[in-house]
Amino acid sequence: MSLISLSGATKNGGVTVDLIHRDSPLSPFYDPSTTHFERLRSSFRRSISRQSSLKLASKSPDSFGATLTPIGGAYLIKINIGTPPVEILAIADTGSDLTWTQCVPCTQCYKQNAPLFDPAKTTTYRSVSCTSQQCESLGAESSSCDKSNGCLYQVGYGDSSYSNGDLAVETFTFNSSTFKESVVFPKVVFGCGHNNDGTFNETGSGIVGLGGGAVSIVRQLQTTIGGKFAYCLTTLDSKSSSKISFGPNAIVMGPNVSSTRLVQKLPDTFYYLTLEGVSVGNEAYIPNSNSKASVEEGNIIIDSGTTLTYLPSSLYEGLESTLVKSISGNRVSDPQELFGLCYQLPSNGEFNAPPIIAHFTGADVELTQENTFIEVEKGVVCLTFVPSQDLAIFGNLHQMNFLIGYDLENQKVDFLPTDCSKTQ
Repeated sequence: MSLISLSGATKNGGVTVDLIHRDSPLSPFYDPSTTHFERLRSSFRRSISRQSSLKLASKSPDSFGATLTPIGGAYLIKINIGTPPVEILAIADTGSDLTWTQCVPCTQCYKQNAPLFDPAKTTTYRSVSCTSQQCESLGAESSSCDKSNGCLYQVGYGDSSYSNGDLAVETFTFNSSTFKESVVFPKVVFGCGHNNDGTFNETGSGIVGLGGGAVSIVRQLQTTIGGKFAYCLTTLDSKSSSKISFGPNAIVMGPNVSSTRLVQKLPDTFYYLTLEGVSVGNEAYIPNSNSKASVEEGNIIIDSGTTLTYLPSSLYEGLESTLVKSISGNRVSDPQELFGLCYQLPSNGEFNAPPIIAHFTGADVELTQENTFIEVEKGVVCLTFVPSQDLAIFGNLHQMNFLIGYDLENQKVDFLPTDCSKTQ
């Protein structure tokens, strides 16, 4: 995961924040005793766990909110809740909808370094009725009623972590250090968790849902931010922070922008795109289909919380075999047995591979070589795509150095190649 600290807000209703990689020295997760390669391997393992949870959720959309939501995400976000505002450090997750934090009184809470949120100490906290539209939007699997007709939420995660509590509305504030002002969003629906446990880290205190579902922050703030957010992820070795923007700041423009359509599927939390195929260099094109039939719409999700890219097995096999023909090098095995195509890094430290282009409907996205092949162990570089028998995911490694805009009103995702280390 990575840390999101607020870096700027505009007077037009938009806001921009920093994204700091979880393994950066600026992250509370940073462990200086681990090596660069150990941190890489940990991110790959988290990627495998997340893909498994996302896969379960995609197969059981009706019970998604109740039992199969994927744990975690790629980032942490600092937000302020209540009046007066209390700072909360939470997981920012494009694979979740409901935002929640740990609250007092707490029946069961995991260890948390920061004080728990106390709804009795804020003037803007309001519980939500069991018959309200907000409560109904959670779905029958994820909501129930208490004795006073208040709405209760229940959310579980793929690794048996969970959160239960009261559904409420509260004022959320983003602090801008750039403009020395705050952006305030009143009456945001969130979960006040009184019974939470599992694999959550003590440096965090809940989840901020950035998915596409009805109760996500993005949907709730539709009238303010216009259903728009964008991020620009820097490369792993960059000294600069990544950025994420909401509202007017998130409009992606320019002659080099390519756009692809968001496809509506269940669960609506996920952002589905259509990957028609991939190509290697300027010639070899590998279609994302086993036959001459048309490619299935919405056959891949784009997710900032998954490190690796998961391709359908047949597409991956075609990509790997084409690359083998195109690359001259000493092929070796991955010591961790995760990646299928690895090479010995030449003594000069330069590994050359042809460009890989992901062909989404309407958008041909040429991926950066520094992220398609990564040195995963000393002297060993591997292709960072892996095969999947079911759920395909376009992971964050291959989104780096692109400004990627999500426009939920116009149902599209925009890609603009750029140097994210220079993005303000």
